[in-house]
Amino acid sequence: MAAAWQCILAAGFLAVALVSPGPLLADDNGPPRTAKASEETALVSIGYLKQDVEEPIPLSRLNVKPDDLGIAGAKIALRDNNTTGQFTNQQFTLDIERVPVGGDAVAALQTLVQSGHRFVLVDAPAKTLLELADAVKGQDVLLFNVSAPEVSLRQEQCRANVLHTAPDLAMLADALGQYLVWKKWQRWLVVKGAYPEDRQYLEAVRRAAKRFGASIVEEREYESAPQARRSDTGQQLIQLQMPVFTQGAPSHDVLVVADRREIFGPYLPFRTWDPRPVAGTAGLKAMSWHPAHEQWGATQMQNRFQRFSGRFMQPLDHQAWIAVRAIGEAASRTGSAEYAPINAYIRGDKFDLAAFKGQKVTFREWDGQLRQPIIIAGTELPVSVSPQKGFLHEREEVDTLGIDAPESRCAFQ
Repeated sequence: MAAAWQCILAAGFLAVALVSPGPLLADDNGPPRTAKASEETALVSIGYLKQDVEEPIPLSRLNVKPDDLGIAGAKIALRDNNTTGQFTNQQFTLDIERVPVGGDAVAALQTLVQSGHRFVLVDAPAKTLLELADAVKGQDVLLFNVSAPEVSLRQEQCRANVLHTAPDLAMLADALGQYLVWKKWQRWLVVKGAYPEDRQYLEAVRRAAKRFGASIVEEREYESAPQARRSDTGQQLIQLQMPVFTQGAPSHDVLVVADRREIFGPYLPFRTWDPRPVAGTAGLKAMSWHPAHEQWGATQMQNRFQRFSGRFMQPLDHQAWIAVRAIGEAASRTGSAEYAPINAYIRGDKFDLAAFKGQKVTFREWDGQLRQPIIIAGTELPVSVSPQKGFLHEREEVDTLGIDAPESRCAFQ
């Protein structure tokens, strides 16, 4: 009797195998899809252009950047795309052009474009990004800014062929400002560096204070003297210098640092004259991702990345991951490998992407910026996620972070 039942079951499995059109792909936004083995695999070529820049030695050895920073995030996203691509008859490739300091980034981009890459991640300074965008203006090429945070790239200097997965300085300052105000730390002592990028962040901090009802009690500039970086004798000098530098300030709840080059900011926590928390570019920071972020399924992402790269996932890795996944998601949804439908879908109102941040992320139509929650974190652990409760918006609360549509100065070029 048992043998007869085994024969019947085997015959049933054989019948299912003969009529099944192919393996199923689970889909959160619709019915399962099937792979059609008879169709020719469509190729989607993605480029990654990384411009190396000269940077000062980090004050902390823990902040030395890995050589594959950003690239590793793009590579693991490529794996994710190709997992889905097995069922949609699409194959995704990633080619990397690394430009040395002083090298020709435009030539590197042209190399990618001429070899069929219509979607290119750009990990480069703002000036280089604008040069690249202008070099391929009018062509079927979409660039993803995965690293440059300058607000001007989304406003006065915005380009129609650029989308931004990196949050800008306004988003980061707003995210931090919301948390500080939520904590009732509304009196800010701001210490600033002397470099142009410090002034850019300072403007974002001023805007956040005005927007959310905080007050800047004083702005104090630090005169750079980086010769003591990471030296034993320098530590003692810094320990004496920082209390004096912050002495005599008006009454304040928190010290906000604007020091994007990290010339002096990392020395401030636990060394200020008044016992106050430190935030901004040092201490408590706003960022797109944190290596210890584990909510909303992020643990599996962190573990996969660590097994893949042998290190922790950094913000730039996640920003590159989102860019590659956005291309893959659009290709899967449109069933196309062509530039026009993928570009249109990414920019359209049907696009969204799960990013392990509590809500699906989308691109703002008025400036090409990815709207996304921002993590507020210390060195070891996340502290909160903005937007904070109580900061309301008529459409999406995440649009309380950064430049909203009514105030946007972007006129796509």
